[in-house]
Amino acid sequence: MTNEQLQELTEKISEKYFLKPFKHQAFFNSRLRTTGGRYMLGTHNIEINRKYYEEHGMLELEGIIKHELCHYHLHIEGKGYKHRDKDFRQLLKEVGAPRHCTPLVMEQKKPVRKRVYVCTKCGQNYERQRRVDIKRYSCGKCRGKLREKI
Repeated sequence: MTNEQLQELTEKISEKYFLKPFKHQAFFNSRLRTTGGRYMLGTHNIEINRKYYEEHGMLELEGIIKHELCHYHLHIEGKGYKHRDKDFRQLLKEVGAPRHCTPLVMEQKKPVRKRVYVCTKCGQNYERQRRVDIKRYSCGKCRGKLREKI
């Protein structure tokens, strides 16, 4: 789906469910990671996460667009457009928009390697995810030298 098709779909959904025109831009934003979409208060544009469309299909995309259009129309009318506002929750129910989108299947993250450092003087162990410069840092207990445990 292209940005032009998304714009067209957003305009159709706005006319069908809200009986009001959508006069701004709707487009895919590849930088969105944890959310399905975002309504921009300053520009009144709507940004959509393409991964939700690719992973969950058209039904999920329509739900996300409805949700963002609820923010859009309420904000323009000067009503409560935030998630906690009564106006927003009521409009979500009226148009059948989801309050939250379906979570994405998380991409497999590689396991984090834990590095273990040992004090040569007192034997204190330090587990770290990042590398420690053993020439610069010393044991917090006895000020002894550190070495990496293998």
